[in-house]
Amino acid sequence: MNEQSLDQLQRAAFGYFLQAVNPANGLIADTSRRNSPASIAAVGFALSVYPVAVERGWMARADAAKRSLSVLRFFRDSDQSGSPEATGFKGFYYHFLDMHTGVRVWRSELSTIDSALLIAGALTASMYFTANTPEETELRELVETLYFRVDWRWSQGGAATIRQGWKPECGFLHYGWDGYNESIILYVLAMGSPTHPLKDDSYEAWTATYQWEHLYGYDYLYAGPLFMHQFSHAWIDFRGIRDRFMREKRCDYFENSRRAIEVQREYARRNPHGFAGYDENCWGLTACDGPSNLLPELAERRRLFGYAARGVPYGPDDGTLSGWAALASLPFAPEIVLCAAGNMLQRYPEMLTAQQYTSSFNPTLASAGCSAWVSAGHFGLDQGIVVMMIENHRTQLIWRLMRDCSYVGAGLRRAGFRGGWL
Repeated sequence: MNEQSLDQLQRAAFGYFLQAVNPANGLIADTSRRNSPASIAAVGFALSVYPVAVERGWMARADAAKRSLSVLRFFRDSDQSGSPEATGFKGFYYHFLDMHTGVRVWRSELSTIDSALLIAGALTASMYFTANTPEETELRELVETLYFRVDWRWSQGGAATIRQGWKPECGFLHYGWDGYNESIILYVLAMGSPTHPLKDDSYEAWTATYQWEHLYGYDYLYAGPLFMHQFSHAWIDFRGIRDRFMREKRCDYFENSRRAIEVQREYARRNPHGFAGYDENCWGLTACDGPSNLLPELAERRRLFGYAARGVPYGPDDGTLSGWAALASLPFAPEIVLCAAGNMLQRYPEMLTAQQYTSSFNPTLASAGCSAWVSAGHFGLDQGIVVMMIENHRTQLIWRLMRDCSYVGAGLRRAGFRGGWL
C-alpha cells in the first residue's frame, strides 16, 4: 500500500463525520444505518479528527471550530438529572442518544468509557483551537466546563476500580473495568482531574487485575480484541513511558500493542478453526458487527456471533475479520500493517463500500460470486480510529497535541508513569 492509497483511505474515513452529523447539535450517528442513534464515543472521535481535516486541507478551520462548538454547547446545556429521559448524570453521558433531541435511547447505560472518549476528543479540540478569538476561546472554556464536572470518584460506586456503567433503573452495573483493555484513557483522565480525581491507589487497583501471558513465543499483557490495544493509543503516545506494572515487565504499552499484532498474525497463520482467508497477511479480530444466526441462509453452517468482541486466541471467532482494525495498528508496526492492509484490500475489495471500511467481512461465508460476506453500512468508531492512527503514523498530530495537555500529563504521572516525553 502506497502513500496515495493511505491518503485516500484516511480522507474517505473522515468523510463519515461529514455524512453522519446533525448540524443543529453536532451529534454523530453511531452507524450509517437508517435511524441510528448518536454515539457519544463517535462524537469524541469527531472532535479529534476535525483538527486532522484542517491540517490536511479537507475542512476550513472556522468550519471545524463551528462544528466543535455546536456539540460542546449541546453537552454543556444537556439534561444532567440522570432521569431515564436525560442526556447524562454527574458529568457522564448515556452511551446512545437520540440524534435530534439528545435524550437517552435504547435504555442504554451511563457509559464511563464512552464518556471518557468524548472528553478525550474535547481535550484534543481544546489543544488545537488555541487562537485568541471569541470562538476558540469559548471552545476552550466549554471543554474545561465539561471535563471539570465529571465526577470520576462517584463512578467507582464504592469499589476499587471504575464501574463500567450506571442506569437510573438499577444503579451501577455489577462489573467494573477489570483486566487490561481500552480503559487506560479513562483512568488517566480520571486521575488527572483537578476537581473530582480518583484516589491515589485506584489505578494500581486496576493494574492488579491484569493478565500477563506467554502466547506464540511472545510475553505480553493480554487483551483479545485488537481495539483494546488501539483506542487509548489514539490519544496518548505510550512510547517509552511506563507505569509500575510495565517497568517490572521491562516493556511499555506501545511495545505491548506491537506484540499483540504479532500474536494476531500468528493466530491467523495457524488458523485453528480452518476459516477461509486467514494467514499472516489477513488478520484483524476485534469488536465488530458480524454475520448472525438471525440470517437463516447462514445459520446451519456454523455458530455466528453477530456484533461481538472477537479476539485471539480464546475467541470468539467465527471467521469474521475487520480490515480497519489491521490498518488502525499502523503506528505499532508500519511495514507489517501496510503489507497486510494492501493484501486484504487486493483480495477482498468488497470490504470497502463508498471507499470506507465496513465493520467486517467474512471470507468463509462467501457468496456464489465468491465475494466475502460484508457488514452493512459503516460505524463511526471504526472510521475515527482509522483517521487518527493514520495521522499519528504520518505526523503524530494527535499525540503531539495531547502531550501538551496538562491534565493528561498530570493523570499519567499520578498513575505512576515515568520516562520518555513525560
